Amino acid sequence: MQALNDPRVEAAVADYFRTVSARDKSAWIALFDKAAVLHEPVGATPAEGREGLEQVWQVFTGPFATLTLRIDEVFYSGSGAAARWSAKASATGGRSTGFSGITVFEVDDDGRIQTVMSYWDPAAVLIELAGGDEEDE
Repeated sequence: MQALNDPRVEAAVADYFRTVSARDKSAWIALFDKAAVLHEPVGATPAEGREGLEQVWQVFTGPFATLTLRIDEVFYSGSGAAARWSAKASATGGRSTGFSGITVFEVDDDGRIQTVMSYWDPAAVLIELAGGDEEDE
């Protein structure tokens, strides 16, 4: 038997992906606790607080003309969740690519995101958008 999901966690996860895809920076930033820590992706220097959120937002919007994230599956537990997702991104020149990852969230009692740990390879995505394999052209 599965426990009931916390609606605050469900909303935070859904809104995280929705606001990135919509490029709604102010709504995305509003999802986070003021002391939030983002590992975007895991292995990169953790981004903390408002300045860190601004830096992560640039990862999502700077190199992409469009970025659309789709939640494929979410696993909830207590105040957290792990989401498997897929994405489509395009560069200014029109080249596009698809990629996927997993993001783990911890949410506070007020429904604000405290921690994000994402597993994906931004460098590989940027390389693909810059030229990638000749077969794709």
